[in-house]
Amino acid sequence: MKEYIVQDSPFTVPTSDGKVIKEHFGIASDGNSKISIAHMKAPAGWSEPFQTPEFDEYTFIIKGKKQFIINGETIILNAGQSIKINKNTRVQYSNPFTEPCEYIAICTPAFSMDLVNREAN
Repeated sequence: MKEYIVQDSPFTVPTSDGKVIKEHFGIASDGNSKISIAHMKAPAGWSEPFQTPEFDEYTFIIKGKKQFIINGETIILNAGQSIKINKNTRVQYSNPFTEPCEYIAICTPAFSMDLVNREAN
């Protein structure tokens, strides 16, 4: 038995907002509930409603910019920057810019819609 897993066919999460989510490890891809690792692309003008996730989320920006509103503070990350947002923190994720944003998101425990707690628009 091998002591590693090479992921070459991540689970593509269905979306309706133009965002591309490819989960390499996590509940949807391999049943792992402890961590999820996803490669994401957010189109220009994309945003999500405010939410209070019940997991820590780490984000590393590969290309473009991404905006975070965290407890009323606006933070903009550029390519090469990263952030950790602690669980139970109210946050809104968006890309209000003219270029797409590509990034890696890591959630501990793994991302699950049951743990997101999104607000109504």
